[in-house]
Amino acid sequence: MSQLQLDSVYVRSQFPAFSEPALADKAFFENAGGSYACGPVIDRLTRFYRERKVQPYAPYEAGRLGGEEMDEARQRLAAMMGIAKDELSFGPSTTANTYVLAQAFRRYLKPGEAIVVTDQDHEANSGPWRRLGEEGVEVREWKIDPATGHLDPARLAPLLADGKVRLVAFPHCSNVVAEINPVAEIVAIAHAAGAATCVDGVSYAPHGIPDVGALGTDIYLFSAYKVYGPHQGIMAIRRDLGMRLPNQGHWFNGEVLYKRFTPAGPDHAQIAASAGMADYFDALHAHHFLRAEPDPRVRGQQVHDLIRAHEVALIQPLLDYLAARNDLRLIGPRDADRRAPTVAVALDRRAEPVSAALAAHGINCWAGDFYAVRPLTAMGVDLDKGVLRLSATHYTTADEVARLIAALDKVL
Repeated sequence: MSQLQLDSVYVRSQFPAFSEPALADKAFFENAGGSYACGPVIDRLTRFYRERKVQPYAPYEAGRLGGEEMDEARQRLAAMMGIAKDELSFGPSTTANTYVLAQAFRRYLKPGEAIVVTDQDHEANSGPWRRLGEEGVEVREWKIDPATGHLDPARLAPLLADGKVRLVAFPHCSNVVAEINPVAEIVAIAHAAGAATCVDGVSYAPHGIPDVGALGTDIYLFSAYKVYGPHQGIMAIRRDLGMRLPNQGHWFNGEVLYKRFTPAGPDHAQIAASAGMADYFDALHAHHFLRAEPDPRVRGQQVHDLIRAHEVALIQPLLDYLAARNDLRLIGPRDADRRAPTVAVALDRRAEPVSAALAAHGINCWAGDFYAVRPLTAMGVDLDKGVLRLSATHYTTADEVARLIAALDKVL
């Protein structure tokens, strides 16, 4: 029996951007910076602003419907992720969510206790934790291999040996290295040493919503706007940890887990529109699988696997092409099975003019450090030159990858 194939025609029909004349001849390879929004998200956001832009949960029809739609978003996304409804919080961004969490840990950690951070992270899951060092918390760094960017789990255990570490913060995958870290294995190591875990999933979640319950992590963060949704940060936090951490919201909301880490008023419309993400993934499932699946967690995992298989096959030709060149350095694994389809390369020149030259060939991408200053520095990349980043997702086609390779041949 042949493997189920992702229907790219159907997928792209769900994204209004592909019907826009101004974008029709452009191949979009800056998805790691933010993906196109899917139709259901746009439709829900538009409807909320037209019909329900009032106080949600109010005792009249528009308020009731607005509140119900916000609750629907939390319920459906939590069910896909294998967590309880109240274990999912929304915030203005992943960076803001992490900052609020760090303030809670600042008050929670005791003198003499420590945290572990990595030099593989985007700064959002590094800087707020490192600043706790100014408050007397010991900050230990789990370092990558400077040649490959690999984050070796064997290097974590010595950092935990004295039993003082209370938190390990690390990425599911880096936004420049892109190697997929073995989250469940790392979580088990940390838990065995008495430490909680905070996983930055921003660069992984666009490639299939993860089963956070199965991963076992205490905290998992990602950005909805990179998963075809609105500009919101989504945070899963295990109830027992969340209720132990000091409340960061209004004091009278302190008994409600998903309000404890939302110090500002939430964006009602964008939370409601996030239900469109679940609409989209469910539509993918209904289109591709003959048998209806009642369990949203199983549906989510099946769509995750479908997307991953498509992206692995899609990006391998690009990795092979780049690995064969001797005028650039491919960051991260050469095997698409081991990485997300976010491909960064260090060139023998400044990378930004190259991205501009690619735009003239209809290839939309970008260059720079992408707030990944620590991993790039650790790997010896010249930050003045930066890296060229070519990031695909499941709506990218094989034809677009072929166009990208042809354009690189001309530009490089």
